[in-house]
Amino acid sequence: MIILSDQKIRQKIRRLAIEILERNTEESELIVAGINNNGLLFASLIVDELKEICDSPIHLTRIQLNPAAPIDSEVVIDMDVNKIQGKAILIVDDVANTGRTLFYACKPLLTIIPKKIEVAVLVDRTHKSFPIKVDYVGLSLATTLKENIDVQLKEVGDYWVKLR
Repeated sequence: MIILSDQKIRQKIRRLAIEILERNTEESELIVAGINNNGLLFASLIVDELKEICDSPIHLTRIQLNPAAPIDSEVVIDMDVNKIQGKAILIVDDVANTGRTLFYACKPLLTIIPKKIEVAVLVDRTHKSFPIKVDYVGLSLATTLKENIDVQLKEVGDYWVKLR
């Protein structure tokens, strides 16, 4: 069942970008870090929207980790962490479920002191078992543990979120 259509996702991206900008007006620049593939795709859509509505520098980077086994392999951020020291960082993923992926995505940031870290997701499920607070949410959804959320952001003009 489709729970978010292409048009609704685009509306949510626009709204999220405005919220992010409103809460970061004092920032001279913003680092947006997308997690793995869909998180990076969603982050790039947010960055594109932010660049349309503000003039501050916005930098996009990727955080790579294995969500199924986050301690078995290194968690890597594609940007030199020293360049984000003291800066505002927005971690982005497509879906927040237990919060584990978002929790471990913070690992490379533990070697520096950022100004602040915020989290944005397209869909926030209500199954948190890790101490993660999502600051920007496209859609909050209570689901059963047996249900899955599928997100498709690869095909321009054919974005969707399905509950199955």
